[in-house]
Amino acid sequence: MSAFVLVAEDDAKQAELVRRYLRREDHSVLVVGDGRAAIDQVRSRRPDLLILDVMMPELDGLDVLRVLRRDYDVPILVVTARSAAEDKLAGFDLGADDYLTKPYDPRELMARVRSLLRRAQASGGSSGSGGGSVVLPLHVGPLSLDQVRHEVRLDGHRIECTPAEFRILETLMSSPGRVFSRRQLLDEAHGPESFVTERTADAHVKNLRRKIEADPRNPVFLQTVYGVGYRIADSTPASGG
Repeated sequence: MSAFVLVAEDDAKQAELVRRYLRREDHSVLVVGDGRAAIDQVRSRRPDLLILDVMMPELDGLDVLRVLRRDYDVPILVVTARSAAEDKLAGFDLGADDYLTKPYDPRELMARVRSLLRRAQASGGSSGSGGGSVVLPLHVGPLSLDQVRHEVRLDGHRIECTPAEFRILETLMSSPGRVFSRRQLLDEAHGPESFVTERTADAHVKNLRRKIEADPRNPVFLQTVYGVGYRIADSTPASGG
């Protein structure tokens, strides 16, 4: 699977190491050395994957995440020397798809790259053409999810979701009323081989509630089942408002 990967890393030696490993797997690679350049590059040519260092000049990685997630759902792997759980959750809260702490084994980096690219391809690659079965949009009240177009809409208005958020919502909407554990949702969002903690599921759900709920503190769609996990309501009011 060949892809265009943007690497935002200000450490020249680290950037070259990452570039070499990506090139070994036939990926096209562009390296930029600061946050503003990363944003400009995504806007000019959207990559298949962004590997984003947190500690960078101009804008740090978290600021880059904050800006890009307003308009883009490109898969983003955050790389940082910060290992505290709060730092990781901050990255996921802003829309990161995966998180890797320095120093890391480049082979682990590549495993995560392959996982993110596979899941992005699976999310965007389904199609009702070519003689296969037609994939119908999922609906829960005024909330709809189109797996072919990779779109979420509420009352007809498009809701921008990260790849991980989209997969979690897709899982929940595929079985309204069913309760999914945090681990089950993370397996769908990041793959069973991921190393993210269950608190990451809470961060994804928090982000989704901000986007689809009129009052995120009193959710109508995405409900918590305490001690178990989350479910999407099997019946909702006619409007999210």
